Amino acid sequence: MCRRLVLCLFVFVAVVGLIASPLAAAGQDNAPKRGRKYKAPPATARIEVTVLRDFNGKPIENAAVVFHPMLGEKDQGNMELKTNEDGKTVIDVLPMGDTVRLQIIAKGFQTYGEDYKIDKPEMAIEIKMKRPGEQYSVYKNHDGTVDTGKSPEADKPAQSAPDAGTAKPDDSTKKQDAQPSQPPAK
Repeated sequence: MCRRLVLCLFVFVAVVGLIASPLAAAGQDNAPKRGRKYKAPPATARIEVTVLRDFNGKPIENAAVVFHPMLGEKDQGNMELKTNEDGKTVIDVLPMGDTVRLQIIAKGFQTYGEDYKIDKPEMAIEIKMKRPGEQYSVYKNHDGTVDTGKSPEADKPAQSAPDAGTAKPDDSTKKQDAQPSQPPAK
């Protein structure tokens, strides 16, 4: 009798298990999905940078080509590559639509830097590096070769009128010159 009771109990559990398993599997379909949803990476551009000498057009080997991805005005890190014997380097991980600041550093040449908008799937950038120039000094006369931000008239001494050479300005003009200028009344 005990065997019969165990056998009936075993059959009952097996039947309940067979009925419950499809219901449990169907219940999983209705549950909200967990985990990360797959998001495809953005399309990237292939950028080839060629670094040449300005004076003869020959390639510069082993120049550091540094890419600074920009987010607004903020630098998001950098990626540095070196040029090969043809003066070329290629990068293909920068997302399209981004802005990247390109910086090139080569021994014996001026450092180059400029911002580029990545708007094409393939871009070729050719940079001609210049030799370093003479250090700029405010103590030397540069004959207008470098823009100092001043007009040429500002560099010349003020010329006084022939009859006003001996006259001294009175205190009222000094005070008037010290006052900020007011816009004309309308």
